[in-house]
Amino acid sequence: MQINDCEAPNDDIRIHMGVTTDMEDIQGEGGGGFLRSNAYVNPALTVSANSLSANGKMFKGCNDFEVVDVSNLTNSSQKFSGIFDWSRTRATKMCSKKTINRRLPILTWLPQYTTEKAVGDLVAGITVGLTVIPQALAYANIAHLPLQYGLYSSFLGCFFYILLGGCKDVPFGPTAIVSIITYEAVGDLGPEHATLLCFLSGIIQLLMGMFGFGFIIDFVSGPVSSGFTSAVALIILTSQVKDLLGIAVPGNVFIRTWSNIVMNIHQTNKWDAVIGILCIFSLLMLRLGSQIPVSSTTEDGKPKSAFQIWRNRLFWFIATSRNAILVVVCGFIGHYYYNTGNVPFTLIGYVPRGLPNLELPKFGYEKVVGNSTVTVTFQEMVSNLGSGLIVVPLLGLLENIAICKAFADGKTIDSTQEFLAMGICNIVNSFVQAFPGSGSVSRSAVQRSSGSRTPLCSIYAGTLVVLALVFFTPCFYFIPKASLAAVLIAAVIFMVEVKVIKPMWRTKKSDLIPGLGTFIACLVLPLEQGVFIGVAINLIFILHQAARPKINIERLKTKKGYEYLMLTPDRCLIFPSVDYVRRLVTKYSTTGKIVVLDCSYIYGADYTAACVIQILTADFASRNQPLIFYNLKPSVSAVFEGLSPKDFIVVYNEDELESLVENKSFVIK
Repeated sequence: MQINDCEAPNDDIRIHMGVTTDMEDIQGEGGGGFLRSNAYVNPALTVSANSLSANGKMFKGCNDFEVVDVSNLTNSSQKFSGIFDWSRTRATKMCSKKTINRRLPILTWLPQYTTEKAVGDLVAGITVGLTVIPQALAYANIAHLPLQYGLYSSFLGCFFYILLGGCKDVPFGPTAIVSIITYEAVGDLGPEHATLLCFLSGIIQLLMGMFGFGFIIDFVSGPVSSGFTSAVALIILTSQVKDLLGIAVPGNVFIRTWSNIVMNIHQTNKWDAVIGILCIFSLLMLRLGSQIPVSSTTEDGKPKSAFQIWRNRLFWFIATSRNAILVVVCGFIGHYYYNTGNVPFTLIGYVPRGLPNLELPKFGYEKVVGNSTVTVTFQEMVSNLGSGLIVVPLLGLLENIAICKAFADGKTIDSTQEFLAMGICNIVNSFVQAFPGSGSVSRSAVQRSSGSRTPLCSIYAGTLVVLALVFFTPCFYFIPKASLAAVLIAAVIFMVEVKVIKPMWRTKKSDLIPGLGTFIACLVLPLEQGVFIGVAINLIFILHQAARPKINIERLKTKKGYEYLMLTPDRCLIFPSVDYVRRLVTKYSTTGKIVVLDCSYIYGADYTAACVIQILTADFASRNQPLIFYNLKPSVSAVFEGLSPKDFIVVYNEDELESLVENKSFVIK
């Protein structure tokens, strides 16, 4: 294609040119720049045109011309018409069947629901329900809230997750991690603050899903997440040791709590300690039973007898429901001693009966302090929650996404949908006086191993919680505190991720630094500060890598034997790295040879990089040493051109590069 002239039919039409093929000369109306075959020449070039002549080679890039009618852009009515058309298109897309099915996943799996799936969901739902009731009581204790609030947090949200959730193995409700960070945020301020935190966390999670801010979670790397989870497990274990021993000690930080436990160890109630240790031992033994295979065939493929199948299933059900069975047995023991009038261990006490009122969370309330009534405003409540408003929703989402990925079976996870589901579940949960929740790792494993087929199994688990609130809360009075502590300790002890250290050491040893840093910081400092420190350490590593790109150095020759130096940076040029790259380029270019900067891996640049390139090209021009940019992406080239660097030469074709090197070598000689 030969282009000699570009004429516009009128002044209101402008022609925007991309890169063309087989061009001799194209010059803009204002003399803005030239394109000569395969080399782009900046207006500040001092090189003669003859040295850049081409042989009709293909120029890599776009060869399209876009004609833009500027007069139409100034028409206000057409602007409004364009906005209306965009809004209508957007609304049509949002109301399409595909979008509705994505945002309401129940519409996808419910039409395919079968009796077989219903049986699997029923068994899984009942099993999870028997697990969540004792766990909910224990998690409320972790959050330093009345025990009934754990049950309040365990039914309405899981009903809504059936409609909105995309993962069949996620049982929404209170979790160990969210409970401990809820306590970090709320402290002893009371249920009003915890319920408001649940509502605001849901709002934040919903907004993150709507506006695509989920990428923030990507800054919490695997090592940081492992360090945080392991530290949380030890903190929860520590917080339950005092209940296990029957002593009351203050402190919510790991070291301080252990220090207080050691100082008050002489106050240990031996009966609490005995029942707690026996419960932990029993739970760990029964946990082994949950690994019993329930298939109808043996390992070598032979069919099992009916007796073997039912025996294995019975043992498996007992092992899976071990938490509920243990709490019930301990409750009977507590009831026996209560009737004798001499209870040797501590009971959890009165739990209010009935469902909570359906109402908005309190955006301000009055409390009695001494002989006066004090009004706590919404602003004061938000101020009291502090950084918990950010940490709680983020870590709740992180825990849920991790569960979804772990149980995805190779399927893609719609993170946006999970954000929306978590947000709505927490919002509606706040209407029944709940504290924040998320997906539970332990209950997810139980639900999956129980044969869940769809999210509908959560309806059975939630129904069991409702029945417990309506009929069985008076029975909770007799449950020993040590048994609930044992339930938590037996669960969280396996959250300490020791197993990741060995593969992390084999793959990349430096990843241990943010992991161990997060682990230690979370133990020594409040949890939210520990997480921020871990993320900061990770970002420092990322910035260091960005500031110190690797540069491959090659001494090459053209087909005719002319030597040149090829330097290849392995990443983008941004302000932390450009001075480092400039020093290396200058260091290795002292031989006086032609230097070619291979930009194949440079996918981005900024103003600072453009300034450094301007200085670099000026340095090379001052000593009459050619510097050629090879395979520079057009978007990056546009950034560099903004400052009109001197002798800025870009080449895209290997043959053209060799030709240019040979011509430049001849000029130098």
